[in-house]
Amino acid sequence: MILDQFRLDGRVALVTGASRGLGQGMARGLAEAGAHIACCSRGGSAEETRQLVEAAGREFLDLKVDLAEPEERKGLVQQVIDRFGRIDILVNNAGGGDRYPPEDYPMEKWMHLVEVHLNAAFDLAQQAAPSMIRRGRGKIINIGSVMSFEGGWRIPAYAAAKHGIAGMTRGLATDWAGKGINVNCIAPGYFDTDMPNALRNDPVRAPQIMDRIPAGRWGQPDEMGGLAVFLASDASNYLHGSVIPIDGGWLSR
Repeated sequence: MILDQFRLDGRVALVTGASRGLGQGMARGLAEAGAHIACCSRGGSAEETRQLVEAAGREFLDLKVDLAEPEERKGLVQQVIDRFGRIDILVNNAGGGDRYPPEDYPMEKWMHLVEVHLNAAFDLAQQAAPSMIRRGRGKIINIGSVMSFEGGWRIPAYAAAKHGIAGMTRGLATDWAGKGINVNCIAPGYFDTDMPNALRNDPVRAPQIMDRIPAGRWGQPDEMGGLAVFLASDASNYLHGSVIPIDGGWLSR
């Protein structure tokens, strides 16, 4: 049955930045499809995510890690394997960003953003790959952005990192597809989370953004779940190196 291909019963997913927002929406969807969830966050409470995962009948592991610190990332995937005996799915979602004119962008903030969005994603993919290669299967889902295709406004570091995520996705897919690992990327548009509050409250930019979204609204975090489940499941076994927008039609306009 086709719907059986979407089931994730007994599989284990590590979702970074899953304590809130898009990460929480994907963690919930993966759990409802059958996966146990390891949540990685910098220090915010993941209790709400725990409740959502356990309400779906799945196990939950809360890992407090600052992904901007390479030392803290060491052995992170192994902690998941030690708890659950395996890792099947890695969702590189954690991130954030600041807005500055490029001529004033602080170099320390540039380095921090690229470390979290791009370097940490590659590090964790590299940590997960040996176990996945040994088992001949695995799913890595990188979270890009519509800024994987565009330049944005006053976000040069974010745009650079998200373009990098798209390129990294294609590069890893090229090398690992033949080893049973699917590496793909979700590119969200504007979603109703606490991260873009400054834009939502901007009297100029907010209506400009809404005007350009053909769907006429911002996305909801739970709307990430279906695409995450597809990319984590056997239904996507022949999909490699894709960057898939989920943006209310933003890029089509």
